[in-house]
Amino acid sequence: MKAMRTFLQRHLPGRKAEPVQSSIIGQCDAALAIPLQRRTPSGSASVSERAAMLRITCPDPTAEDKLRDMHLLSAQKLVRQEKWKELSKLIRKADDARALTPGSMSVAELMAYGARADVVLAVEHALIDGKPARDAPLLEGIEALEHVLADHPNDYIIAAIVAQSHIDIGWAWRGNGWDTEVPTRNRDAFEAHFDRASDILAPYCASEMRSPLLASTYCALLGGSDHVAGRVADKYEALIDLNPANPRAMRAMGNHLLPRWFGSYEALELEARRTASRTQDTWGAGGYTWVMFDAIACDDKACANLDVPFFVEGLRDILARRCDPYTTNLLAAYCANSIGQAFSGNDEADQNRAEIAACARWIIREHLTELHPMIWAHAARGFDNNLRVRSPNRFAASGRDDAMRIITTLFQREISAGNRIVFTDHGPVAQAG
Repeated sequence: MKAMRTFLQRHLPGRKAEPVQSSIIGQCDAALAIPLQRRTPSGSASVSERAAMLRITCPDPTAEDKLRDMHLLSAQKLVRQEKWKELSKLIRKADDARALTPGSMSVAELMAYGARADVVLAVEHALIDGKPARDAPLLEGIEALEHVLADHPNDYIIAAIVAQSHIDIGWAWRGNGWDTEVPTRNRDAFEAHFDRASDILAPYCASEMRSPLLASTYCALLGGSDHVAGRVADKYEALIDLNPANPRAMRAMGNHLLPRWFGSYEALELEARRTASRTQDTWGAGGYTWVMFDAIACDDKACANLDVPFFVEGLRDILARRCDPYTTNLLAAYCANSIGQAFSGNDEADQNRAEIAACARWIIREHLTELHPMIWAHAARGFDNNLRVRSPNRFAASGRDDAMRIITTLFQREISAGNRIVFTDHGPVAQAG
């Protein structure tokens, strides 16, 4: 720690940093940060006109949002009260139970983020304009966490929290640009934080301790150096096997196995099929779909190579097993917006995209009960986890407008016949206007 502090102090004061993006909730999503192209939607109907045609509940906040906020804020509160032992016990309990929210977010990951949020966000705020002030809190917060770590030896929960803090801060220094665009000093700070995170985790083996939180933190370290596809797949396989009900590890693995990261198209296809086989009891064919989910959204060749019937079978299996409103909105928005608005000119990829986009029809008609505008807004931007939203209200409104436009189009025949589409707890129903 002393060596890292000396290094960082030598480089941080008064230096110019590149503009950076914010970190994310959940380390397994760290790789999913490649925005898609978006086309401006056509159609003349106004938002109010679409609202008159459709009647659908838009809860704000959603049940999923409430649960995530509850877990995150409860951890944040305990940290501010310096109740680290109590926090560690609660996170360990959630980790052991493989607890997930209905939208498949790890409760242990949420609480771990809440525990480090004050420290990480302070650094991100200091770096937001690329010119941190000399008295910016770039070291104070992480040093305080290092003292907590020293006071709780052999506590893998606290070790994971502090390691994740270093990883988040490292990404804040590096930003999301290409390697050639990152200044040397920014890269040095990035590597210093990742090296420290690696040292913190070294005494712990996620598989031996049966800890998804530890395994997830090890996967987050993959962004810090070069790896071969086999090692990357092994790390993610260990995490997936510890908690196969959490699809986020599968999504992150698929993205990390693209050639732009650490893999190849052959490795991506192989691991997607292997994951489907290993998680058959949990997801049916859904394991293949989850691994390919983000990879095909941001890579034309991966999309062109896709086994579309297997992918669509996976969509159906996912909804057969987890048909909550969050997952339904996620898959509907993904098919209609992330994929449906991302045509690139690659004929094979675009043909596959068209088939996937068509799935939005049956997903919405058979499963949608309420609308989550934020998911649709993020889908339109490729689920870019590092997107900085300056006006949440306008952002959500754009998602609602997209969703209403798309849903209205899907029910155009019924609407043209004079019916209004009402979404009930059992799905949409056409009622005479």
